[in-house]
Formats: sequence, C-alpha cells, structure tokens
Amino acid sequence: MSNTLRGRLLAAIFSAGVAGGFAAPARAETLADAIALAYDSNPTLQAQRATQRALDENYVQARSGWRPQLSLSASVNDIETRTPRAARGGAVDTNGDGIPDTLIPIIGDGRSSRSTGNAGVNFSQPIWTGGRTAAAVSAAEADILAGRENLRRVEAQVLATVVQAYVDVRRDQESLRIRAENVDVLDAQLKESQARFDVGEITRTDVAQSQSRLAAAQAQYQSAVAQLAVSRANYAAAVGQNPGELAPEPSLAYLLPGNADDAFAVAEKYSPQLRAQQFTEQGSRARVAAARAERMPSVSLRGTLGYTGNAQPYNSDLWSRNVQTQVSVTVPLFTGGLTSSRVRQSIERNNVDRINIETQRRAVLQTITQYWNQLVAARANISSNTEQVRAAKIAAEGTHQEQQVGLRTTLDVLNAEQELRNAELSLVSARRDEYVAAITVLSTMGRLEARDLIPTVAQYDPKANFQKRRITWGWVPWEEPIGVVDRVVAFPAIPQAADRPVEAAIAPGLQPPPAAAAVRKK
Repeated sequence: MSNTLRGRLLAAIFSAGVAGGFAAPARAETLADAIALAYDSNPTLQAQRATQRALDENYVQARSGWRPQLSLSASVNDIETRTPRAARGGAVDTNGDGIPDTLIPIIGDGRSSRSTGNAGVNFSQPIWTGGRTAAAVSAAEADILAGRENLRRVEAQVLATVVQAYVDVRRDQESLRIRAENVDVLDAQLKESQARFDVGEITRTDVAQSQSRLAAAQAQYQSAVAQLAVSRANYAAAVGQNPGELAPEPSLAYLLPGNADDAFAVAEKYSPQLRAQQFTEQGSRARVAAARAERMPSVSLRGTLGYTGNAQPYNSDLWSRNVQTQVSVTVPLFTGGLTSSRVRQSIERNNVDRINIETQRRAVLQTITQYWNQLVAARANISSNTEQVRAAKIAAEGTHQEQQVGLRTTLDVLNAEQELRNAELSLVSARRDEYVAAITVLSTMGRLEARDLIPTVAQYDPKANFQKRRITWGWVPWEEPIGVVDRVVAFPAIPQAADRPVEAAIAPGLQPPPAAAAVRKK
C-alpha cells in the first residue's frame, strides 16, 4: 500500500469521530463528484482497461497469419585443414646392447585455411491457410468483444462500490447524529431524575434506570463512531479521497423499470455478464472451425535471394548469387488422430460455453428477482418507518409531558425515547438499503455505467485503441483479399456488437468536478 493511500485511510479513521464538529465546506460533495473521481483514478478500473488493451493485440497477432514474413540471414565459416605427414628417422639403440633396433618416426603436418560467407533474404507469403487464420481472427474478435463486456462489468462493480460507500457514509453520519442526540437527551433525563430524587419525588431505582440507559447510549455512540470510520475508509479506497460533507443522493426512480419482468427484458439485451458469455461462446465456436481447418491444405509462396563466396580474402566478383522461388502446397494426410481429437475437444468446450449462457441467464434472473424484491421491501419499510418515526415523536413528547404530572414513570419516558431512536435508525437503514438494491438492479441490467451517471465527463472508449491497432505496423494492402479467400472455408466473421444509446443521467444538472471534466480519455 502506498504512503499516500495509507495516509488517506488513516485520516479517514481518525477524522470520523470529529467530522461533525468542523465547519462544512462551501460546496457539498455530490454523488456525481465521487463517481467522476473514481472513474478517473480507481486502480481496479484502470487495470481492467489495460487488460482490454492487451487483449486487442490478439487481433493483430491473429491477422499476422495473412501477412508476409521477411528475414535476413548471414554467416561466415572459417575452415582449417591439417594433413599429417610421416617419415622414418635414424636407428636408435633402445636396450643398450649396441645394436640399433628402433626407428623413431618423425611426424610433420600440412595446414591450410580458408573463410567462406553467405548472406540471404528469405520471403514467405501465405496464399491460403485453409481457414486457419480466418478462424483465429474471428476468435480474436469474439474475445475482444467479450473483454469489452467484462470491462463494462468491472466498471459497474466499481461504480456500485462507490455508490454503496457513499450511501454508507451518509447512513453512518446520520446514525452518529441520532446516537449523539440520544446521549444528549438521556443525559438531560438523568440530570432531571437526579434532581427529582433529591427532592424525594422518585426513588433510587428511577435514577439507576436513567444511568443504565445513558451508559448504553454512550456505548452505542462509540460503536457508531467506529462504524463511520470503517465506512469512510471504504469510501477513500473506492473514490481516492476522504469524504467531506455529502449531499443527498439523487433519485434513481426514473432509471428503473416498472417491474421485474421489464428489468429482466433489459438485462437480456445489455447485461455484461450475459453478453460476455455469449461472445465467449462465439469465440469457442470459431475455435472449432480452427481445429477443423487443420485438416485442410495450405498454400504459400516462398522466395530466397542468397549470395555465397569467399570471405577471406574478400572479392565480390567471385561471389555467386542464388535466386529461388517456390509455391508450397501442404496437405495433411495422417496425424495419428491428433486433429480429430482436437476437433472433438473444441466441440465439447463450445458445448460448455453454450450451456453457460443459460447458466448466466438464470443467474441474472435470480439477481434481478432477489434485489427487486429487496427494493420493494425497502420502499415499503421506508413508508412504514416514516410513519413510525412520526408516531414515535408524538409518543415521546407526550410521555415526557405526562411524566411531569405524574401519569408516567421514568421507565416509560426511557422506553419512549428508545423506540423513537430505533425508528429513526430503521428509517436511515431502509433508505440506504433501497438505494443499494436499486443500484444492484441497474448493475445487473447493464445500466450502471459512467455514460448513464456522469454523461458530461469524457468517457473511456475501448474501441479507440482497437481502431488504432487494426491497421498498424506490419499491415500490407494485399492481406484483405487473402483474408477474403481464406474465409471461404472459415467460420463466418463475428459481427460487432451494436452500440447502446447513451442513457440520461441520474438527475438533471449534475456537474462533475472541474478536474475530472478536463481529463480526456485516450
């Protein structure tokens, strides 16, 4: 963890308990501000964008199967030849008897050396690959489209994390305020009970009940401080800075469909999980065609221009030139069952991907059904808790007044105050749960994107990098007609996914932070 991020997280923790005591900034931070900052700097999102750019290179690598290959080779050979020569020498007396009995051979040698060199340029151009390259290109296109959907999924997850962190901080700030107010009310109640006990109006038991409730309220306040610190740290990790004064989150009502069936209908078209799996199945289908293409012949054109001669001494006039041109046709006849096995393997993998489409569809249906019902329940809870808070306030005020005239006991007042605080906390939690459920439904539908939430901020376009890589170094003008010929027996090209229209923002008039608006994505 970097020192900067560690400092932010520690600052979030240590400033949580005193956040309410400082003056508020001139401008409250909005949800659009938080989303824009995270969209520009979140490391998870940036890493996924880099992953997608790396995936774009698969398309370039696949198309290289239609492009020529050119290589240069050169070598120098030094040859040394040694020829032994043997001769008889004089006789030598080896045993000391005075009689020469051994002839000492005298060994000599003849040595010669020469250096030769050769250099050549080799050119190879595929003419027809039997559909292998075409299938590989189609598979690469499908992988890229699946990668774009995964990028949409990660973007939705990051934005959902930001939104949840935002509403968690607002919930915990409101909970801390309620807990602090509860401590103040119970402290005043304890002082009142102590005063009445001193004049003999109530017993020691009433004072002890007030002390007990105050101690519990103080413990709950400290727990609320700790929970707010956790939520602030989560916010800093997701957004990249500590939360200040957070403005109320805008409504999501008009982005949501009218019922769960409509939500699922939208998800079938735009859910990133479902669309990614569909493109994954198309890619594996293309790989089936690539495996079958291994049975097809291939045709290539090859040419070689070479020079050979002495390197030492060098004389260019004595070098010979060799020019060779050949059209090569390769026909696989027998591979020991390897090709057939690969075809069967790729078919079964495609079956897995095809079956997983239904798995993803059911998972999307389950998620939408689950969180739609949570959304409905949270909305009902908001309505009920709002009424409960209204009634609890009346009850608390009435109980306190009735205590003054002796119609209620101290315990009645304490219980009424506790019911009011519990109702207020339940209302705060219900509002948070309603917003998180709505965000999850939108994420599953494929509607939770920066283009939907902050349309005024420059958007990252993964297609821009792909278009730059489509025609890059290595492209030759004749690869297109070669590709057309190769596709005659290849798997059909996978169509590009249709662009979705830009949805409206969460609420009109939302403005991103100036720094984020100035950033242009490349």
